Amino acid sequence: MAYDVAERASDRGCIAEALCMSGHQTHHPETVRWLPCSVAEGDAGVAVLCSYLDKCRPGSGWDRIGHGFLAAGAQMAEQTTPLQPGLYSGLSGLAFAVVSLCRHGARYQRLLAALDDEVAPRASAMAWHLRSRRGGMSVSDFDLISGASGVAAQLLLRDPHRRLPELLSSLVWMTAPMEGAPRWATPPELMGDETMRRSFPSGNLNCGAAHGIPGPLSVMSLALRAGYAVPGQAEAVRGLADWLLAHRCDDQWGINWPTAIPLPASRETPAGRQPLPARSAWCYGSPGVARALWLAGEALDDNCLRQCAVEAVAAVMRRPVAARHIDSPTFCHGVAGLLQIVLRFANDTLLPFLTEAANQLVGQLLAAYEPDRPLGYASLEPGNHPVDRAGLLDGAAGTAMVLLAAATDVEPTWDRLFLLS
Repeated sequence: MAYDVAERASDRGCIAEALCMSGHQTHHPETVRWLPCSVAEGDAGVAVLCSYLDKCRPGSGWDRIGHGFLAAGAQMAEQTTPLQPGLYSGLSGLAFAVVSLCRHGARYQRLLAALDDEVAPRASAMAWHLRSRRGGMSVSDFDLISGASGVAAQLLLRDPHRRLPELLSSLVWMTAPMEGAPRWATPPELMGDETMRRSFPSGNLNCGAAHGIPGPLSVMSLALRAGYAVPGQAEAVRGLADWLLAHRCDDQWGINWPTAIPLPASRETPAGRQPLPARSAWCYGSPGVARALWLAGEALDDNCLRQCAVEAVAAVMRRPVAARHIDSPTFCHGVAGLLQIVLRFANDTLLPFLTEAANQLVGQLLAAYEPDRPLGYASLEPGNHPVDRAGLLDGAAGTAMVLLAAATDVEPTWDRLFLLS
């Protein structure tokens, strides 16, 4: 089933059909787009899928198929000025796709060098921008999707110009303890989402793995484990892990976290509601936070952090399926993302209950398969409204990769994109 979906998700005709259909299906047409240079929703993401297929079935031509998607992404990047450095829709994501297909540097050397030259000055500018912020910042300044955490995640793989220390130093500065709200607090005027502004009229501190502080925590932890450290980095990892533990929002099944913590109300705005537990997804909720805490525990060799992370995942699996609020089979806010996190925990801990949890989630994904749809899977919008999407983040490509990770013993190194490894 994984290979069937992967073949569809890497077929130009199926992608075009799904893109045409999704424009009529979605209640949010602004989200339907296909950007060749994007790993989230574009050719670069399909190239990452092909790189994993090539490792799972070497000699089957997946590297050649991936080359076509990579070429389309590189062409768009060359024609787009200026292209942002971010991981999910920018130069860093395209660089990630090239590294994935380069056979340890044996291929695409000129393209890699060109991307290195383009990413390096933008990484420095991003580091400077972080330090220049006063009065709070947008999550896109530091998050995984568009910000410094995502660029740092790519530089952990390849950094010939040695710009990673600059980004790590800025993340340490951003998260340093201080009086009042942390530097990474987001005031309402810098929130790009109207729903967030209404929910947090005085601003907030974002707890999501995709857009919040787990991103900096994870990438600084991964850097420590890989031997990349700047002054204050270990202390920053400890401080952020302690902050997340102090802002738990447990429910009847156990450890949980909210989407965000409201900032104290100003004189002009009323006090915000008490935070409620988020859904059990990678992007927001305890699965993504738990993985960040596990990585921090590994970096600091702190067994208490590791145990807390495992217990948070156990609490997710104790929740009834309906109470997890992740009906979509896709990665970002769906079952595939939760499964990939559980697979990582099962592999790291060898705990039988996590293996069983992975089996249950695989069964849930298999039951959602719809062979008559263009891609075999549809993304479910709120209200379980199906939309045919091909991409890695919200579409069938991401689901196929997780199914392959569950069905094979090939290391899913691609999940660095989600700061899971």
